[in-house]
Amino acid sequence: MTTAQLTSPYQHYVYAYPHKTAYRRLPDRPALTDLWATEPKNTLSLYLHIPFCEVRCGFCNLFTRIGAPDGLTGAYLDALERQASAVRDALGDTDEVRFATAVFGGGTPTFLTAAELERLCDIAERRMGADLRTVPLSVEASPATATADRLAVLADRGTTRLSLGIQSFVDAEARAAVRPQRRADVEAALGRVRDARIPVLNIDLIYGIDGQTERSWRHSLDAALAWRPEELYLYPLYVRPLTGLDRRTRGPGPDPAWDEQRLRLYRAGRDHLLAHGYTQQSMRMFRRTDAPPQGADDYACQTDGMIGLGCGARSYTSGLHYSFDYAVDMHQIRAIVDTYVTADDFAHAEVGYRMDPREARRRHLLQSLLQADGLPVEDYRARFGGTPADDFGPELRRFADRGWLADADPATLRLTPEGLAHSDAIGPELFSPAVRAAMAAYERK
Repeated sequence: MTTAQLTSPYQHYVYAYPHKTAYRRLPDRPALTDLWATEPKNTLSLYLHIPFCEVRCGFCNLFTRIGAPDGLTGAYLDALERQASAVRDALGDTDEVRFATAVFGGGTPTFLTAAELERLCDIAERRMGADLRTVPLSVEASPATATADRLAVLADRGTTRLSLGIQSFVDAEARAAVRPQRRADVEAALGRVRDARIPVLNIDLIYGIDGQTERSWRHSLDAALAWRPEELYLYPLYVRPLTGLDRRTRGPGPDPAWDEQRLRLYRAGRDHLLAHGYTQQSMRMFRRTDAPPQGADDYACQTDGMIGLGCGARSYTSGLHYSFDYAVDMHQIRAIVDTYVTADDFAHAEVGYRMDPREARRRHLLQSLLQADGLPVEDYRARFGGTPADDFGPELRRFADRGWLADADPATLRLTPEGLAHSDAIGPELFSPAVRAAMAAYERK
């Protein structure tokens, strides 16, 4: 990464490491039984992926297809059940397996009907053995699909958090982001969510939309705050290759003026939420100070394993991250979904990235440092035998030189407020050369 790139706050949204564009087909197709044989299985995360949406937003480069021909969602759930049975068999002894947290993601899980959501919950509980009523269960939804019957199912089956992708309460901005919706429909959906009494409501908002001003951004923030959501996520707009906005507007190249606009809106949004009783958990996540606890007390994303079911889900063991084929292009996504629904062999890992000790260190540092609480140095030492400065001294010195690392508490490696604002530059700076090369090779395909 060049100095000019590091100066820009917006490089790459890092929600996991390595990114799936670094994954490659695994020639040996390792058996899941072997992959999980020696892994700790008493604190796992369960992720079920539903790759369907009613519309594809202009900024979206996630693995999702628009709509579903008759019978496709049922066939997809059939495949999901086959996969769940194979994975559960591979995990082995029932007494050793415990899920500490669960997520239904997408796509839009609430694209499924109420009856199909019941079946999805049954797969998680009866096939995988996750007790959804005793662990945190988070579900993603859209205003159009957050209907009363669907929400009733989710509430009854133990959902503790519902994340609603709204992006903007200004109709013109929603259209500019290629997200057709009306403010009145959004407000009605929020009313239904609150009526369902799901404990935690999260609202996603986006800044950096064409035509958005600090005043209109404040308008969306205040509209969201009127519902007193327990969580708010503030996302910068990215324009990625093969997305609707990439085809309609600017490409993904550098734009210093746009960077400055997004940074200005980020700071305005951050300060507004802090002044209204929210605490900052990461660059994106803000949590109401008096909100009920959410998340598993004993699950750590840096160290514990994850089981992903569905053709867009990933799974993590200590030595291998694996999934299925990844794509952004709609034709390729449809082909991958079609292949998944006809598959019978789910006992092997097909596509993935092998994690050596050095990559494990990078992942642990990255996923801890990008949280506002930071990384306790002794936790890192206990796991890896050294300190972050021993392993990543040059990178950390660059961050410190820019004022991005706090120095008040030597026991904790923590970002400053300005460091948090530059999380999307700090994350990619910690990518290994091998991961960067693999991602670049994928993007050139």
